[in-house]
Amino acid sequence: MNSDQYKTVKTVSEGFFKDKSSKFYAFAFPVKNEEEINEFREQIKKTYYDARHHVYAFRLGADMNTFRASDDGEPSNSSGSPILGKIRSYDLSDILIIVVRYFGGTKLGIPGLINAYGSAAEEAIKNAQIIIKTVTKLLRVNFEYPQMNDVMKIIKDFDLNIIKQDFQISCLIELEIPESNFDKIYSVFKSNHKLKLIY
Repeated sequence: MNSDQYKTVKTVSEGFFKDKSSKFYAFAFPVKNEEEINEFREQIKKTYYDARHHVYAFRLGADMNTFRASDDGEPSNSSGSPILGKIRSYDLSDILIIVVRYFGGTKLGIPGLINAYGSAAEEAIKNAQIIIKTVTKLLRVNFEYPQMNDVMKIIKDFDLNIIKQDFQISCLIELEIPESNFDKIYSVFKSNHKLKLIY
């Protein structure tokens, strides 16, 4: 994978683990920001309002530098950390995993909790469809009809993804460009002085 690519889950997936009558329901969500994370956490808390713990961990961004784990009342580092550990071991980002626990009456101890929360999280990951995403930037190219061939040749040469095109009196194309290649592609477009670039 390139430096601007990372793995995440495509859609919501679920996992389940049981130990000594305690039940652990895991949910893995694809997320883009902390606002989405908070929304999913509220949603799970409402749905599973009668559960004793709603433990979670998340990691965001292609650089994977934004992450957090919460034990939500469980002993320190017994639950959120093992979930984050599974996210790391599968090399995922832009992901939130929440594990809901229904207490079964028997204490599991720290090793038991680490195993249970980690196993439930891993089940949710294994049941997910893993996809590779590329960090991109948008570039809008404004031009007149005579430049159409030049623009289309650059798009074809670099295999660029067209997000939007609008051909009226003048032409507008909006492109999605991998971040690692942006400067190079921008300079190729820039070398044609008749094109107007916005990003």
